[in-house]
Amino acid sequence: MSAKCNALVCLGTGCQSGGAEEVLSSLKEEIERLSLEETVQVKQTGCHGFCQRGPLVVIEPEGIFYSKVTPDDVSEIAKSLLPGETPVERLFYRDPATDTPLPHYMEIPFYSKQQRTLLRNCGHIDPEEIEEYLAAGGYQTIKKVLLGMSREEVIDEIKRSGLRGLGGAGFPTGRKWEVCYKAQDTKKYVICNGDEGDPGAFQDRSVMEGTPHSVLEGMMIAAYAIGAQQGYIYVRAEYPLAVKRLRIAISQAKKKGFLGKDILGSGFDFKIALFQGAGAFVCGEETALIASVEGFRGMPRLRPPFPAESGMEGKPTIIDNVKTLASIPIIIDEGAESFVRIGTEKSKGTVVFALTGKVENNGLIEVPMGMTLREIIFDIGGGIPDGKAFKAVQTGGPSGGCLPASFLDMPVDFDSLKAAGSMMGSGGLVVMDEETCMVDLARYFLDFTQRESCGQCIPCRLGTKQLFDILNDITKGQGRPEDIDLLLEISEAVSTHSLCALGKTAPNPVITTIRYFRDEYEAHINEKRCPTGVCGMLES
Repeated sequence: MSAKCNALVCLGTGCQSGGAEEVLSSLKEEIERLSLEETVQVKQTGCHGFCQRGPLVVIEPEGIFYSKVTPDDVSEIAKSLLPGETPVERLFYRDPATDTPLPHYMEIPFYSKQQRTLLRNCGHIDPEEIEEYLAAGGYQTIKKVLLGMSREEVIDEIKRSGLRGLGGAGFPTGRKWEVCYKAQDTKKYVICNGDEGDPGAFQDRSVMEGTPHSVLEGMMIAAYAIGAQQGYIYVRAEYPLAVKRLRIAISQAKKKGFLGKDILGSGFDFKIALFQGAGAFVCGEETALIASVEGFRGMPRLRPPFPAESGMEGKPTIIDNVKTLASIPIIIDEGAESFVRIGTEKSKGTVVFALTGKVENNGLIEVPMGMTLREIIFDIGGGIPDGKAFKAVQTGGPSGGCLPASFLDMPVDFDSLKAAGSMMGSGGLVVMDEETCMVDLARYFLDFTQRESCGQCIPCRLGTKQLFDILNDITKGQGRPEDIDLLLEISEAVSTHSLCALGKTAPNPVITTIRYFRDEYEAHINEKRCPTGVCGMLES
């Protein structure tokens, strides 16, 4: 081992649920018992990504990776840090195909095939210590901006980077900022959308937990660019660890002079308030989110006007996703040209996915835009467990489309996914194997979206309920031959006439499962048979 090293214990929500807090406290006690405090620093970190293998402990600078660590393993790990001792091989990740132990995390395909840019500090720094963020180069970019760049120069850099909103819509970030900057008003707002209501999605949560200061720094740069003095972080109350760490980060940033009056002597004033949402999925939509912050029920409104012209309190407002804002310091620091070199022609940079479902390696990943689904699912994800066959993947959360094996070699970017009938969404990616019933899956997601509809517009309120009821009947063996066409007809009406993106995208699971798995619908309806045996009231 090195003369001095860091023992990094992942304390993201996933690892905490597996007992990581006890691992951390036990490791600190063992290091003290062995009198290694001078050479070994034990630290908590945010999510390291490989959630399925947690709790995780990484020894730096060697990069030794221990997975599924329990308190009973701690004494052995601590002993291995003594001079002349060797690492604990039994806790190494082992290659599933060869059973070869892989001691270093960058030898593991789950990590080696990623491009961790946005997540580069997650799993490596203590998110509750601003000094560690500063040591990693944090808040240098806001200094560069405030002391050496005009607002126009900042906006131009973001425009040239090609950054698109990473909350799902994919609208060019720089263009939105420019509209808000040009709006003639003395009062403007910046809002960070950390609502993340998609089932199975945890990318925004992990960024807020693992590197909260990067989100704050991105908000500061955005506020300076458009001329705002007030910011809000909207985060769901079901994310208590993210809320805790954001509060700590805001307090630390204030004490260091990065928030408040006359920041860094530049004359720029900016403050950030934390707002906890109640968990309504519709509040992921920007106008519903604004209504919620203002104290009203979270319901969308007609656009235009768009928030960049008339948002919070009728004032110009930009709302950006957590990942979008955390990308801003990187772009300004490294330059738009560096960012443009990553990704595809129309989708620049990287994308963070929550890779879940029937895949060997579940967790948080970051890959360049344009990587294929096959590379993500089989190279990084490790393929389908138990020798089962791949069947489909859903991208974009409950409103995303389900894509079959014929799309495995499709590049993952905003436009390719849209053309296939799905979407990027906030970054959820759910893998399904041969035992998944696609009709039942569509029913599951419509159950969620019809419950989460705010009820304001008739197409969404009634249409999603009708879709769910028909799907429910089909899975019970009560489907009619005309139901497939009826599902498509209702889906078209809901998509076309709903007020906001919840309704407009809710039918995607129905449309794509009919488009790509129509035979399963026909088996349920015409043969009263569920090919996978999932629908219990039907034959398999």
